[in-house]
Amino acid sequence: MSRPKTPLVPEKRDALTRFKLECAEEIGRLNFCKEFNDHYKGDVTCAENGRQGGPIGGQMVKKMIAMAEQQLQ
Repeated sequence: MSRPKTPLVPEKRDALTRFKLECAEEIGRLNFCKEFNDHYKGDVTCAENGRQGGPIGGQMVKKMIAMAEQQLQ
């Protein structure tokens, strides 16, 4: 049985959104963030959405790992 999802408090949600937008801007994919561009994407395949937005998540993970490594030093 899976546990219920706990909603994020607005401050944490806003911080994560800012972090995502910062990462997207660094790699030049800001136009693929829904907060920046709210065009309809229902006609785009899952594979295409992954190619467009996937690198944003990858950049976020890289930055989080780097921050964690810094804290361990």
